[in-house]
Formats: sequence, C-alpha cells, structure tokens
Amino acid sequence: MTPLPKMITCPVIGGELTAAVWEPESQPRATILLIHGITASHMSWPLIAAAFPDCRVIAPDLRGRGASRNLPAPFGMPQHAADMNALLDATGTDSALVVGHSMGGFVAATLAAQHPERVCGLLLIDGGLPIPAPEGTSMDDLPQVILGPAAERLSMTFPDRSSYREFWRVHPAFADDFSQTVRDYVDYDLVGSEPNLHPASTIDAVSFDALQLSGDAHYRAALDGLSMPVHFIRAPRGLLNQLPALYSPEQCDQWRSELPHVKFHEAPDVNHYTITLTQRGADYVAGVMAELVMNQPREVRA
Repeated sequence: MTPLPKMITCPVIGGELTAAVWEPESQPRATILLIHGITASHMSWPLIAAAFPDCRVIAPDLRGRGASRNLPAPFGMPQHAADMNALLDATGTDSALVVGHSMGGFVAATLAAQHPERVCGLLLIDGGLPIPAPEGTSMDDLPQVILGPAAERLSMTFPDRSSYREFWRVHPAFADDFSQTVRDYVDYDLVGSEPNLHPASTIDAVSFDALQLSGDAHYRAALDGLSMPVHFIRAPRGLLNQLPALYSPEQCDQWRSELPHVKFHEAPDVNHYTITLTQRGADYVAGVMAELVMNQPREVRA
C-alpha cells in the first residue's frame, strides 16, 4: 500500500501553493519533484512515489488546480516554474530530479531553463515538447482542439460523488483500468457541494495554460539549451485511448533529430492517463527515473 504523503503549503504570488511530500524513514537518497498535467493534481503520482521509498518525493497541486485552485492569475509556464522554484526553496531543496507529465512537462522544462542549478535531471512524460496547433486553428479554439473533452468536463456539474466516479469509470482512457488509484484521483478532483459538485481545476487557468502548449521560439530555444540529462517518454495512445496519440511516432522521430541531447522512450500498452495511473505505466516510468536517480549525488541534509 502506498503511504500517505504529508500535505504542506508554501507562499507564492497571490497566496499559498499546496503540495504533497512523501518522506523516507531515513536520510533520502535524493529529492524528486513530480509535476502533474493540465487538469490533474498531485494524485497523479502515488504509484510512482511508492517506487522510490528511499527518496523524498514532492508533488504540488499547480496554481488553479486541486487544493491550489484558489490561487489567482498570473498563469502560464513561467509563473508555474516560479511557483516550483518557491516550493523547492520552502522544502530546503537545492536540486531535484524533475519529472513532468503532460503540461507538467512544459512547467518542468521551463523550470530547468530558468534555474538549471536546481534540476539535476529532467524527465518529460508525454508532454513538454511543443504540440503543433492544427492549421487554421484560432487562439480561441486552441484549448478545445488540444484538450477536447478534458476542457468540456471543467464546465460540467455532478449531483454526487458516485456520478463523477461513473463518468470516469466509462471514460475510454479507463474502461479497463478503473482501479482504487484512479478512484482516489477522481475523488480528490471533485469540489463544491451536492448537487453542484464540479472538477477542481479552474477554466481560466486551464484555458490560459493551453495556449502555451504549442510552444514559441523562446520555449524552443530553452529546450535546445538544456544542460542536464533529459529523457522523454511517449504514450502510444491519447487522452481518449485513441490513435493517433498526443505525439505521433513521426513527430517523435523529428524531435529526436532536432533534440539530440534528449533520450527518447516509449511506454508499452498505456495511454496519456494510464502512463502514471496504472501499475504497468508507473513501473515503466519508474524504471527510467531510476537511471536518473542513480546518477544523482546522494543528498546530504542537516
């Protein structure tokens, strides 16, 4: 059974950011910072945290999500990265292995570019590489095009917790994988009062952040300039368990040639969600992470 984390808060612009911290019983081997996706929370990570019982694992709820949902604008990757830097300060972390899933990959890469001394290794999980907008897509339509039903869900209400669980139980991503881990993820995401319960992520935060997922010249230059070990893991299926995935094999081939300093991997038999929320996905991700943790200097803390 995955141990329960300690919940902490740290001061950031506009209020306090909430994060989960899994602490080892003895001196930590290393510190790992796990950054979730655009409509998710720290509850994306229990299975992966459990794979590193000798490490201190920190997983925030990003600004506008989870227990940090009341934090106001500014949103966007630079602000999220600044929040992560403040979280590292608050937890006394000099440097960490930084892992980002989906939009969390963009936050992680921005943090690594802005504060390279704090990131000893970087792992991007089905995110962090610019997602090109389809030709002819307007800026107003971009969040819907990239996120699809994930964006629509944020405007929905649910009469009770069981109805939200049922929404996810029949979701194509979890049709064969609705486990206790997924149920805990879903339960944490629901806020408000019956019969008007709703997802925790705010539409303003998600809509603003989605506009930055196609990257720009500054972000691309940041990727080119990363100096620490960088790995990318592709999920072969998308948000609805569909093909094509968020990143096609052809796109990854192009990125592989353009970013020779990045090591590419593919997780078998997972989609964009189950790459972190199933045991098989977590095991694969943890295997890549273990290589990066092994190469970190052992942490020394007073």
